Amino acid sequence: MTQGTSLAAKVAWITGGGSGIGLAGAIELARAGCRVVISGRDEAKLQAAIESAVAQGAPRGAIRPAVLDVADKDAVAATAQAITREFGGVDILVNSAGVNYPKRYWKETDAATFERVVAINLNGAAYCTLAVVAGMRARGQGTVINVASFAGWHLSFLTGPAYTASKAGMIALTHSFNIEEGVNGLRATALCPGEAATPILKLRPVEPSDADKARMLQEPDLGRTIRFIAEMPPHVCINELVIAPVFNRIYAGGAEFVRR
Repeated sequence: MTQGTSLAAKVAWITGGGSGIGLAGAIELARAGCRVVISGRDEAKLQAAIESAVAQGAPRGAIRPAVLDVADKDAVAATAQAITREFGGVDILVNSAGVNYPKRYWKETDAATFERVVAINLNGAAYCTLAVVAGMRARGQGTVINVASFAGWHLSFLTGPAYTASKAGMIALTHSFNIEEGVNGLRATALCPGEAATPILKLRPVEPSDADKARMLQEPDLGRTIRFIAEMPPHVCINELVIAPVFNRIYAGGAEFVRR
């Protein structure tokens, strides 16, 4: 039987690591033995996230903070260089930084809002990947996990044009990476979660009820999924992984999912 990849001493860089899916991934990768760097725009939030991770079983000292706005390509390059100087390179990149806004639909959004969503969700993922791919290629191995969305895989009304387009773009970004870099031993996964009970729900035009949130994917579900992808043997590429709650409101419908 083929054995999975040991993550002991691997270096993982997770953007959007201060909460939600990114933090859940950081916890699981740290538990697996990775040295983890989490990025986000708020230093206090990152420090609180690290304490939360330790409380949930991550070894103290395994997760480090790196304040960063992924929409700033120069700052991304500088952060990647700093990680490389300290740890020797990035083995696992998790592009989890993402945002959406309540005023998200064509009738009410604007160019500045659209630009900000794409700048963080899509361009930020591209900047971070560009910052680490040469090092991965030189070592002949590396994993990129792009936290896309069910919304980019199955189009619906709910998320609005900017978010939908940015997440569909992340899926395309993933496939283009594999087309070019698979021959160099590198791999990427488009992780496409359905509704998940994470802090981004507070930015919905209508925040789901507690009962609805309880039936969604939970943060630890997606942390384990990120670890599963990272632990695949080096010859295995999971091109897309679509994961959704059993009670999938995107299929079932409801007031939030239809045009108003």
